[in-house]
Amino acid sequence: MSFLNTTDKKLWRLALPMVLSNITVPLLGLVDTAVIGHLDSAIYLGGVAIGTTVTSFLFMLLLFLRMSTTGMTAQAWGSGNSAALARALAQPLIISLVAGLIFIVVRDPVSQLASGVIGGDADTLEQARVFIRMRWLSAPATFANLVLLGWLLGVQYARAPVILLVAGNLVNILLEVWFVLHLHLGVRGAAAATVISEYVSLLVGVLLVLQVFRRRKISVRLLLEGWRGDIKRLLGLNRDILLRTLLLQVCFASLTLIGARMGAQVVAVNALLMMFLTFTAYALDGFAYAVEAVSGEAYGAREAGKLHEVWRASCRQAGIVALLFSLVYALAGQYIIAMMTSLPSLRHLADHYLIWQVILPLAGVGGYLLDGLFIGATRGREMRNSMTIAAAGYGLTLCSVPWLGNHGLWLALCVFMLLRGITLWHCWQQHQRRGTWFDH
Repeated sequence: MSFLNTTDKKLWRLALPMVLSNITVPLLGLVDTAVIGHLDSAIYLGGVAIGTTVTSFLFMLLLFLRMSTTGMTAQAWGSGNSAALARALAQPLIISLVAGLIFIVVRDPVSQLASGVIGGDADTLEQARVFIRMRWLSAPATFANLVLLGWLLGVQYARAPVILLVAGNLVNILLEVWFVLHLHLGVRGAAAATVISEYVSLLVGVLLVLQVFRRRKISVRLLLEGWRGDIKRLLGLNRDILLRTLLLQVCFASLTLIGARMGAQVVAVNALLMMFLTFTAYALDGFAYAVEAVSGEAYGAREAGKLHEVWRASCRQAGIVALLFSLVYALAGQYIIAMMTSLPSLRHLADHYLIWQVILPLAGVGGYLLDGLFIGATRGREMRNSMTIAAAGYGLTLCSVPWLGNHGLWLALCVFMLLRGITLWHCWQQHQRRGTWFDH
């Protein structure tokens, strides 16, 4: 058997655009920091940092919109059901717009609450509130974009993620430079740039969806009628994925909070090292998205042979990518750290924990791929249960922190990654033995 067969190539065709698109995300973060960092006070950068953290934490909870949409769309695509394809777009779109309007209504009390919880300098917190009040005006567009991205992935429109994310981020960068550096709008200008870019992305996404509608000869009438039917399944799936995402967010947030108690040096080092994990995640997420689309298609068509072929191909290709990341971090990790900081003390401390960045890509690859497999099959309950077990293992491993220090934190994260993969693998094998994978 060829190492790069038709299924492998199909995975790469879907995964590579997502990987390239994801690269624009840290680029945007760097531009944010550079532009705001040129203002005459640190309170602006601090305000944007706090506002972005609060926004990311809460907006990420709505990630279930992207995940559930991809799974249900891919299944409708595989079964050739145009009505189900339209419904997979219409129902989550309605949820996204309602959720977005709620976020706009509550943005003032939430910004006040966040200020009280976080605490700190009053001027910095005021800038954070300014950022949130403006940034959250984009909530309907942000959530709708998650749905559009999920739907376009589900129909395997490989170029769509690139077009959506790159277009949105480029508009954001250009407007931010103009608003902040030329019009001197400060934090409000940075947030306004993001708001406008989200609505631009929404317009682009709608145009891409209409393209698919024309190609598939799907009537817009089906979309307008798509709010009816099978809503209970969608809500149940979204509930399970929401709980899963919340547990994931809590675990990563606790990593930062516990690290903060170990001192400023540890916080700074962990922030540096998390960049390694972030870039690994971008690459492996690309494969997870591809697996979602292709496995969902196989699920919708009830093709067990195709499903196994997809799984084997994803293991081969993502396994190689994970191994390459581990080798790069092992051989060049010290040089990468040196490029990220010029402080000798931070470099020395980061080198001390670099081994975990070598281990984590290999520990986490299974969890990423199996997430994609289960999303494609819209098996949210198993994903929720798996994340619960992984979070429990993470929490228990944190008991080692008093003895192992920061190594204990990274060990807990490693255990968390491994348990995600092991538990989902166990579920997958159980379904294979019983022949129940398609009984859903």
